[in-house]
Amino acid sequence: MKQMRSVGLWLVCLLLGGLLALPAAAQNQAPAPKKTRILFLLDASGSMQAKWENSQRWDVAKRMLARMADSLDSYANLEIALRAYGHLSPANLKNCKDTKLEVPFAAHNAGNIKKRLQVITPKGNTPITYSLEQSANDFPQDPNARNVIIIITDGLESCGGDPCATSQALQKKRVFLKPFIIGLGDDPGYAQQFGCMGQYYNASDIKTFQQVLDNVISIALKKTTVSVELTDEAGRPVETNVNLTFMNSVTGQPEYNFVHYLDASGKPDMLEIDALLSYNLVVNTLPAVQLKNLNIKPGQHNVFRVKAPQGYLYLRQDAPTGYGSVTALVREKGEQNLLQTQRFPSQQKYLTGTYEVELLTLPRIRKTVTIRQGQATEVSFPPPGSLNITQDLQGYGNLYLLKSDGSQEWIWNLPEGSSKISLPLQPGRYRVVYRVKSAKGSRFTDVKNFSIQSNLTTTIKLFN
Repeated sequence: MKQMRSVGLWLVCLLLGGLLALPAAAQNQAPAPKKTRILFLLDASGSMQAKWENSQRWDVAKRMLARMADSLDSYANLEIALRAYGHLSPANLKNCKDTKLEVPFAAHNAGNIKKRLQVITPKGNTPITYSLEQSANDFPQDPNARNVIIIITDGLESCGGDPCATSQALQKKRVFLKPFIIGLGDDPGYAQQFGCMGQYYNASDIKTFQQVLDNVISIALKKTTVSVELTDEAGRPVETNVNLTFMNSVTGQPEYNFVHYLDASGKPDMLEIDALLSYNLVVNTLPAVQLKNLNIKPGQHNVFRVKAPQGYLYLRQDAPTGYGSVTALVREKGEQNLLQTQRFPSQQKYLTGTYEVELLTLPRIRKTVTIRQGQATEVSFPPPGSLNITQDLQGYGNLYLLKSDGSQEWIWNLPEGSSKISLPLQPGRYRVVYRVKSAKGSRFTDVKNFSIQSNLTTTIKLFN
């Protein structure tokens, strides 16, 4: 029996030890590297037979692509594939579905791509949109992969499609990341049609084409990092401990969430992100600050500065009250939308500025406050008194606040089932208006004025 207890105790200790160790281990464990899949979408239409410097555009494209495939063969976690368009039918047939996945995705695929390039002959139209639609089926179902398309073309869409809308739709569905489009030659229409599809490059000559292709591959595969400096009103990067969200500007979905950090020397850390996405940066202060369309330079370290000076709103409540837990509604001055609800007592950070604070006391208290950098702005309210009506009458009544100018403001309806209440109220002058249900006319309405003082109970009798 003693031996069984020892074994049981040992198992419990082992289990608890493993559970306690798990969070730290999970925290330090690097995420598994994502597989990258690159699809080359190659123009093989008839115009690719045109002369380009001392060669043909098609021969240059074949040579450069074969060289690029060879250079990619040594990369880990990388698969490449080839789809061509405009090579299955002659141009006079106007085949707008002229596209084919010539080499499916595989690792170390350079040999297959080079062999296939040797048997493709340019001849037909330029169905870019349809080819882009079909490319969505080329990528294996893998939610953790980075799907990249590199489009190499010497012509514009010739089948009346909308490559921009198609590209945007497929990016929103997360089929692939922002495409690269390399335009061969110097057509002024390239930038207009291709710029909205993704990242466009103009390869006006062979040397530039080679540089662009090398650059695109480098962008697709190199690590990109960012740092975010949150500055105070003097421009010093001293604000921290704020959630940062990198929002995909195409899909509107969050791609990364980080809690901002400053190291011992006061510098923000470097965050690795995927440069093949377009981002809006949301700094989740109160209210939030947003930088749209971040200009991220791939393969480099990028620093973004965001002005986010903050102070505190301190809601002070010295003792329990008849209200229980009081809540304040916080809005930016002049704005109708609610920014935050904050309970008493508490302290919350806000961006510096002017705010409207509405306390859910009875009656409500509205205050305009200014939040200053690094300072706490205090808001409190007087302890309430209590209104006590002991009669158990059924009827209809209202409670009003009497203002200094003689006007009245409705604040509360008495319950119809019974006038018997004990109600916490802020200090001030009030009026109760009441008619019992059995009364045969409005003239039987009772009106009574009374005052409320902090921490005191005021008792009134209706129809007396």
